[in-house]
Amino acid sequence: MRTEGRIEGRTGRTRGRGSTVIAAGGVAVLVAVTGCTVQPVGADDADGKHRSPVRIEIPHTPSETATPSTAPKTPSAPVLWTRGDSGPGVRELQARLRQIDWLFDGPTGSYDDLTEDAVKGFQGKRGLPRTGRVDTTTWQRLLGMTHRPGKWELYLMGGQPAAAPDPRCMTGRVLCISKTSRTLRWMIDGRTLSTMAVRFGSSYTPTREGVFQVYWKSRHHVSTLYDSPMPYAMFFSGGQAVHYSYDFAARGYSGGSHGCVNVRDEAAVSALFSAVRTGDKVVVSW
Repeated sequence: MRTEGRIEGRTGRTRGRGSTVIAAGGVAVLVAVTGCTVQPVGADDADGKHRSPVRIEIPHTPSETATPSTAPKTPSAPVLWTRGDSGPGVRELQARLRQIDWLFDGPTGSYDDLTEDAVKGFQGKRGLPRTGRVDTTTWQRLLGMTHRPGKWELYLMGGQPAAAPDPRCMTGRVLCISKTSRTLRWMIDGRTLSTMAVRFGSSYTPTREGVFQVYWKSRHHVSTLYDSPMPYAMFFSGGQAVHYSYDFAARGYSGGSHGCVNVRDEAAVSALFSAVRTGDKVVVSW
């Protein structure tokens, strides 16, 4: 039993010495790696204060003390048009959105709430961010799905510039109507007082060309031939008149008249009706 005890004691001491050796080895490794300073137990500094047996000084590198750099952001595509913009580019955008049934209003040339909603719908359908703004990525996708709009797609609901007045319009009080630009100028002595978009009859019922006079005005007229309303009618040739058209207001140049000169702007034709007198000249030309 004593022998066993001595053996156990020696084993325990051996284990103790082994632990001491391992610990010392660990410190040595730590010193080698980190540049530690090892002080003997109970050592004091020059100021008389007791210090830890082991003081570890870990060197710092500039990369550890510098502020971490933020990850680079992916640059967003440049924005071409957004709500509140206007111009020919916006008009083309609206015409292309109409081609693929994302927009049913206009084109007006003004980037309004309806246009913004149409752009959001188009973007969302194709997995693009629904910003409502047309950036270069959105525009390229739209270009790839549509064709270049023609003149009357761009001005489907009016807004086109008026052609130069016919020389016969330069004197007197005249309704100067151009089939080329599809516009009507209200002129007095060569000066244009107002301009509005108009449309004409089809090839089967064409609007007559020439010089005429307003011979009758009828504010709440209804056609006896077609049983259709013709408000603010100003008759100038048989049953043909300048008047407001609900269909033109709704469908633009997608439709046509039975020979009359249709106006889609009710406020404009109302003011015109009030200004025009019986006997005023009407010139219809190309």
